[in-house]
Amino acid sequence: MATGTATGTAGAAGAADGVGTGGVSAGGVGAGGAVFSTGRARVRGGRLRRTLLASLVATAVVVPVSAAASAKAPAPAPVVFAEDASPQSRYAANRDNLAEAVRMAQDADRSGRAGRLRAMAAGGTAQFLAFDGSGRGRVVEVFGELETADRIAVLVPGSDTTLDTYERFRSGAVALQQRLQAGGPRSAVVAWLGYDTPGTVSTTVLTAGRAEEAAAELGPLLDRLRDMAAPGSRLSLLCHSYGSVVCARTPTGPAVGDMVFFGSPGTGAASVRELQTSARVWAGRGGADWIAGVPHVRLGGIGFGTDPVDPAFGARAFDAGAGGHSDYLKPGTRSLDALAAIVLGTAPAQEASRA
Repeated sequence: MATGTATGTAGAAGAADGVGTGGVSAGGVGAGGAVFSTGRARVRGGRLRRTLLASLVATAVVVPVSAAASAKAPAPAPVVFAEDASPQSRYAANRDNLAEAVRMAQDADRSGRAGRLRAMAAGGTAQFLAFDGSGRGRVVEVFGELETADRIAVLVPGSDTTLDTYERFRSGAVALQQRLQAGGPRSAVVAWLGYDTPGTVSTTVLTAGRAEEAAAELGPLLDRLRDMAAPGSRLSLLCHSYGSVVCARTPTGPAVGDMVFFGSPGTGAASVRELQTSARVWAGRGGADWIAGVPHVRLGGIGFGTDPVDPAFGARAFDAGAGGHSDYLKPGTRSLDALAAIVLGTAPAQEASRA
């Protein structure tokens, strides 16, 4: 969930904090937007070119600095589990693996990484279905009792979500779980950092390459969650920013009842009919979310097509409040209330026209 890094560099092009749960992106109006036959279309084309140019220039400046600042920290190999391993056995093994990652980082004089990992351990109570402390890191963390849950929210982040920025992603998951508990005690949240998220200021955040790789990991996880949870449990995919590009490429089974896009740059699909899901599809955007200014075009594999909040996309609308790109899961917000209602199945059955 990127929170606005590099906004000074790329903000003029609408490219700060961008397409993932914060990542920069050129969102989209679909393939039809590529026909620049009118003055308005030429303006859109000019905006896209300026956005891409700004992103490329920013990348040349920021990426070397970021790479230098995040040299790889040593870490143990991730634990490999049998397919039928229980959540509790996974939690215990991954807590041990995390403790070893803390020790190795400390021994390598990576006190910053060691401190962040130590905070993730939450005093030995954290519940990790998966943990890999190498490089940018991968984490699948559960909040609540997965084995008895009948409502499960799976949070899918976007750009610049790594072990070093994980706390802000985790805080959103905690806020959502607390809000769900108020209305549905048998609920759980899964924070899924299961892929290498693109950098907020990078060329990868403008294309679907990372999302394709992520979808290949997310789909099987959804099947495993269904088997681990209470019989008949219902899953909801909550997809922020570039995470919406990931979710749009993930085939889902009948256990997934809702797919929600928020702060989205586009999904790469022209309408909900192109998504590989039978779930209800929702879309919302905060009133102060800068991503509204991202050009919704798709040209040569760059950009992500139709704006999901556009009625032509065909998603159900939800009230995302007046917040910004990183505010959707903040306690006390209308957006958090609306997302919790979708997960719990108490949201108004608002139908948008399906394109």
